[in-house]
Amino acid sequence: MRLRPDPFIVALLAAAVIASFVPATGTALEVLKQAAVVAIGLLFFLYGARLSTAETIAGLTRWRLHLLILSTTFVVFPLLGLATRLLEGNLLKPSLAAGVLLLCLVPSTVQSCVVYTRIAGGNVAGAVVSASMSNLIGVFLTPALVALLMAGDARVDAGAIVRIVLQLFAPFVLGQLLRPLIGRFVARHDAQLKRFDRSSIVLVVFVAFSEGAEAHIWSEQSVWSVLAVALVCAVLLAVAMGWTVLIGRVAGLPRADRIALLFCGSNKSLASGLPIASVLFAGDDVALIVLPLMLYHQLQIITGAVLAKRLTPAAD
Repeated sequence: MRLRPDPFIVALLAAAVIASFVPATGTALEVLKQAAVVAIGLLFFLYGARLSTAETIAGLTRWRLHLLILSTTFVVFPLLGLATRLLEGNLLKPSLAAGVLLLCLVPSTVQSCVVYTRIAGGNVAGAVVSASMSNLIGVFLTPALVALLMAGDARVDAGAIVRIVLQLFAPFVLGQLLRPLIGRFVARHDAQLKRFDRSSIVLVVFVAFSEGAEAHIWSEQSVWSVLAVALVCAVLLAVAMGWTVLIGRVAGLPRADRIALLFCGSNKSLASGLPIASVLFAGDDVALIVLPLMLYHQLQIITGAVLAKRLTPAAD
């Protein structure tokens, strides 16, 4: 099977490379930082406007599925992340090791989980509800886990929590409340709005890497340290997928639910993780800290595309 490069992945890599060599600085950087905050708020507003009440009600009945996905995201992954801290100093440098742990603390992604679940013939409603619940809970639980497990790396205080709530949770709730008024408009322009989604994430990546370049963080990194992070991310993804397959079978879930568990349980959200990281971590280190999440995101997109096609009912 021939795989074509995902334009989103290409755009993310391009933003990271351009910002590393030609970063935004001074006033331009400050303007872009404010634009990124606004863009992420709009992104979560659109997430709220897209989530159908009917899909929510239909998906809520699969409580075992949701419990397994949430426990994988916020219990199993953090334990894996703590285990990777043993590699700090030997295989991973401190900022990159912190980034791997942060990757393990962020919620599940929404769009790719739902898309891959749909392609593979899984429980789409269950995936929508679980992924959305993961992101809503993650607004509060991820900072709490960061405060508990990464107290020496992050700045978690009441102000940080308030900023996260205002930037992510409040726009989502507003989108849900306004869905009866704007739901049809959002549905009609879904393709254009998805381009805005991705553009928002690219902007956040560009800002993070511009800040990193301005602080000269890359002069302290080697090619081998980046390759080591990529290897750790690949192992984490393999372990997470293996765990979701195993626990789904042990729990006796039907095939459709096992597929939703596979994708929602093993995926991590770049859209949620980046803004949370930008609030909780110092600007100079953000680029390195979010690098593992970016690498993991690309791996999960590529691996998920292959698995989704292989699991389609037509291929059974």
